[in-house]
Amino acid sequence: MATTPETSDHTSIKLRIDYWKNRANKQQTKQHDLQPKSLLPFAGNLRQPMPRGLVFNLIDYLELVDWTGRIIREDKRGAINQTASPILQRLDISTKHWVELCTKFEKRFKGIAGSAHSIKTLRAYFGLRKQVNRSNSEVLYS
Repeated sequence: MATTPETSDHTSIKLRIDYWKNRANKQQTKQHDLQPKSLLPFAGNLRQPMPRGLVFNLIDYLELVDWTGRIIREDKRGAINQTASPILQRLDISTKHWVELCTKFEKRFKGIAGSAHSIKTLRAYFGLRKQVNRSNSEVLYS
């Protein structure tokens, strides 16, 4: 039995977390690209036209699972220790930066997006001279 959602093998939450972690620092332009294709994606808030998917955000889902695990009694399966830090801290996700990435991605990034290291690697690979999105990357993908 795992002690936290991110260590719970064979669960959709672990699959979503691992997929997100492996994709977050790569060049991605769409939020749905950060979700595994084998699971129904999170489509976010209701809107028109509404894409196919769960009317939920990944960040809200992570916090809901973490919160639910904390209210289950310690002697029951699925309980998360009350002294464990919140899931966003354990995954090193800044809530402020996550919201910024999800709501203003297109404004913040033109072209390459990802960690400063990933952008530097891509620049070298493609022979690009300009350092695009460096300050946004350092802040939002730190």
